[in-house]
Amino acid sequence: MQNKFMELVEQASMKTTVPKFEIGDTVDVHVRILEGEKERIQIFNGVVIARSGTKTREMFVVRRIVQGEGVERKFPLHSPRIADIVVKRSGKVRRAKLYYLRELSGKAVRLKERFPASSATAAEAAAAKAERRAARAQRKADKATRAAAINEARANPAAPPAADEPAAGE
Repeated sequence: MQNKFMELVEQASMKTTVPKFEIGDTVDVHVRILEGEKERIQIFNGVVIARSGTKTREMFVVRRIVQGEGVERKFPLHSPRIADIVVKRSGKVRRAKLYYLRELSGKAVRLKERFPASSATAAEAAAAKAERRAARAQRKADKATRAAAINEARANPAAPPAADEPAAGE
């Protein structure tokens, strides 16, 4: 009974649309800052090195290097202070937590990009992969056809050569 009440309270405070991002992605987090009575938006950009929690308690950690010093900030995903999260690039990683980046510096911190073309979307990447697969299948079929023609020519030496093949004396 108590869990149902907790879920109702949590649903009220959750955002309706949450941008999709993963560990290793470089993101711009637009944070609302209150200065007196004025409100402004400050952008914190960096690499997402961790995500934890569920529902309203979900948090993510963003790390960046400022003047040679590593800076990490932990943000609640459903906080009203978070105005927007923009994914700049997707990193290819094999771990859920990238804490090992804390010990690295310089070029070693860079992650490989998940989609090599920075402007390519997931759909474009899938279409390019399907195109490459079709071309490979076509090359394989052509090779099999040529092999069958050669094997047939070897089996039937008395038959005249095909039009596209040169004669033995030429």
